[in-house]
Amino acid sequence: MGTDTLQRYRAKRDFAATPEPAGQRVRSDTTLEFVVQKHAASHLHYDFRLELDGTLKSWAIPKGPSLDPAVKRMAVEVEDHPLAYAGFEGVIPKGHYGAGTVIVWDRGRWRPIGNAREGYRKGKLEFELDGEKLHGRWTLVRMHGREKERQPPWLLIKGNDAQARPAREYDIVEAQPDSVLAGAAAAQPSTTKVAAKAAGKAAARKTPAAKTTGARRGAAGSKKGAELPLMLAPQLATRVDHAPPEGGWTWEMKFDGYRLLSRIDGDDVRLLTRNGHDWTRKLRGLARSVGALQLGRAWLDGEIVVLDEHGVPAFQQLQNAFESSATEAIVYYVFDLLHHDGEDLRPLPLSQRRERLQAVLADHDDPRIRLSEAFELDASELLKAACRMRMEGLIGKRLDAAYASGRSTGWIKLKCTERQEFVIGGYTDPKGSRSGFGSLLLGVHDERGALRYAGRVGSGFATTGLQALAARLKALRRDTPPFATLPRGVRGHWVQPKLIAEVSFAQWTREGLVRQAVFQGLRDDKPARAISREKAMPVEKAKEVASAKALPRGMRITHPERVIDTSTGITKLELLQYHAAAADLLLPHLRGRPVSLVRGPEGIGGQLFFQKHGRELRIPGIKQLDPSLDPGHDPLLEIATPAALLGAVQMNVIEFHTWNARARAIEKPDRIVFDIDPGERVAWTQVQEAATLVRALLQELGLESLLKTSGGKGLHVIVPLAPRFDWDTVRALSQAVVQHLAATLPDRFVAKSGPKNRVGKIFVDYLRNGRGATTAAAWSARARPGLGVSVPVGWDELDMLRSGAHWTVRSAPERFDVADPWAAASRWRQSIREALVALDLPVPALR
Repeated sequence: MGTDTLQRYRAKRDFAATPEPAGQRVRSDTTLEFVVQKHAASHLHYDFRLELDGTLKSWAIPKGPSLDPAVKRMAVEVEDHPLAYAGFEGVIPKGHYGAGTVIVWDRGRWRPIGNAREGYRKGKLEFELDGEKLHGRWTLVRMHGREKERQPPWLLIKGNDAQARPAREYDIVEAQPDSVLAGAAAAQPSTTKVAAKAAGKAAARKTPAAKTTGARRGAAGSKKGAELPLMLAPQLATRVDHAPPEGGWTWEMKFDGYRLLSRIDGDDVRLLTRNGHDWTRKLRGLARSVGALQLGRAWLDGEIVVLDEHGVPAFQQLQNAFESSATEAIVYYVFDLLHHDGEDLRPLPLSQRRERLQAVLADHDDPRIRLSEAFELDASELLKAACRMRMEGLIGKRLDAAYASGRSTGWIKLKCTERQEFVIGGYTDPKGSRSGFGSLLLGVHDERGALRYAGRVGSGFATTGLQALAARLKALRRDTPPFATLPRGVRGHWVQPKLIAEVSFAQWTREGLVRQAVFQGLRDDKPARAISREKAMPVEKAKEVASAKALPRGMRITHPERVIDTSTGITKLELLQYHAAAADLLLPHLRGRPVSLVRGPEGIGGQLFFQKHGRELRIPGIKQLDPSLDPGHDPLLEIATPAALLGAVQMNVIEFHTWNARARAIEKPDRIVFDIDPGERVAWTQVQEAATLVRALLQELGLESLLKTSGGKGLHVIVPLAPRFDWDTVRALSQAVVQHLAATLPDRFVAKSGPKNRVGKIFVDYLRNGRGATTAAAWSARARPGLGVSVPVGWDELDMLRSGAHWTVRSAPERFDVADPWAAASRWRQSIREALVALDLPVPALR
């Protein structure tokens, strides 16, 4: 059955030219896998694929999955794909079916609810996902009456469960834009080589040599030998109310255009918008100009504009250039170099990236590609000059900052006038000599995601564009207004809220309406659902956000730009900043206990060292404990101060592990740790269920417990104790608990460690309760891709957790102000005596 259904797949592709897999992949296990691939073809979309009957059933989802059950995503069924496609990342060459960049946005296992074949045939397929991003219940529903279409449309709908999140709070495709395959691009053949194979050459063409420049090669902090990413999410600026008074900033003009990133892989050039749309076809001439730079393999970041007769960017003229397909006048202002010639430059400070960029553009004379000029001048005077020139404003960038995808306070923007995007919700009839329409009725989304009426704009339209825009509006007509509420007297023709207008205006009224609005043009590089009222952040608040990650004054850090985790780009500096912010929470879990350290001098991708003794370890503030605590070895270590904590990170420590006893009573453990460690093919819901079962058994034995994420795959259940019994007794109890679970529920638990013993099952690790064994401390980072963090949680929060690495170094600070779910445990004085009796274990006499 699988082979027959792949005929359409194979008929559409020339496997001598495309890197896509032609054949199947044999799988030995019985679980079902799914994959979601982000595909930047002529239109960016997401390919959703479920394994069924030996192939991947596939749907194209234009907007990608939503975690909001109220949002129904269109999913167009396409041809089946081979199982081998689940691991495909690469660039499909121009001129071939599906040309564009493909990354694995998510992957994992899926479990049908009911009969999958019957559900698929009838057009209602219910299932659960356990991926790296998507979890919980979902439904695919075929739209009624469309069964016989060649590409029948379905709807993908999130189930209303613990993993659901309102769209107004969280958009997963925007929040997590990147691939889940760390370094997967390395395994994919370059487009240059595939094209050479298609041309029948004996060997693939070599990538054109990059220009010889005076720029530094292998600068400290850059990642040499780095693979060229298939996609990149750009860094975005935060709007502030005025310029920061301190130095260390450089300023560029805020261009009135479209953000554009360029991926250069030899003679293959792709021009991508901030949302990943491939505009190479729209801008063929510009793509040729970028290719003529001969950068070898690189990523550029910049903005495209059209200049008016005064040399000032004019957004309306840029719109006209696209509408008339007259894109020769478009100018590309480049302001950042992110990759070049085998080096990932993003960890470098902006000042060094600018030097490299200036060097590679130094001999270039194509007027269509220009270096965005930077000024280290007084920002207030520079802003006045920009406003006099009718520029939109300024972008400020910290000279010492690395490049970080997403919105940050390392880039800020100052505007000359009030100007932003609005969703078009309707229009009025024209009056007098005007044709097409009178005014556009505007809206913005509030914090709950509702579209709120924000006034109208009736000026700024070019006569030639009125009719074209009117035709687009009429094609989107609907009977009811899309706005949540309307002021009395507002009437018009209503449209689906899909088009975005860029509008300048004098001010907002107290009613939330715009005054003296002027239309600047349409935008199609942002989703309508992302448009809300833009508010300038007070610069003091922006500094607070940045200072939350600051280091103590005078602290010396070596190699701050070193990348610790290549999957996220997190640097040594960022890891230090996390520990500086988390010190007040982490240190109480370290003080008084022997600590073991996991060090990674080359990051998590290199060799890791586990260190529990340290006579020669010279870290300021670290305490060496009494040697009698561990006879025959160098002294054990204790970290009790912020200086010792940050000094350890400066010495490349990533993880902090602690004993289950305090130094003052080293032979009497004061806690038991149960590490819920899932084997292969264990869904996250099973891990959550296992934690609940462990807790229930402990309660039957008279013991209350605490919960924390592990920062890795599983969960930690902690039993605080009064320190009365010795190591052997505590370990025997923990082992008996695990053996009881495995004997009672053998289909879920095993009592033996080792990967082979726990395929499809969970090993509750009791071995962490012996003398000298350690467990990652609460609030410690973990040396794994993503740099998850072990975070204390309440039992009532278990259902909302998405994985053992629910929080990471970047997201854990959002948890810092939450009330401590473990606070009450400080008063617990639990004894294991009754539990020992209940499990028929000997009860030693207490001394």
